[in-house]
Amino acid sequence: MIYEGSCHCGNVAFEVEGEFTEALDCNCSLCRRRGGLLAFVPRDKLVLKTPEEKLSTYTFNRHVIRHHFCANCGIAPFGEGVSPNGAAMASVNLRCIPAIDLGTLTVTAYDGKAK
Repeated sequence: MIYEGSCHCGNVAFEVEGEFTEALDCNCSLCRRRGGLLAFVPRDKLVLKTPEEKLSTYTFNRHVIRHHFCANCGIAPFGEGVSPNGAAMASVNLRCIPAIDLGTLTVTAYDGKAK
């Protein structure tokens, strides 16, 4: 299924293809503060629908994940990185997809703080 998502103000909008029944709740120093519920898809399953110039990007720690956010409203709809097998991946904040009923997701805690 293809879903539409965005930041709060709509300056960063995307489409993502996937079946989302599960999400990760990471406790790393960034995710704990941001409060996203993450799902991972191959990078080619996420299509940015707004100009790339609208993205602001933050990296930290090992600088391997590009955490994208909107400079206007501050919402972080997705990030990009590489999986352990070398494949390009996107981490999608499922809270940014209005069509997903968050109450139906199986949420798994992920100990990113220990990584």
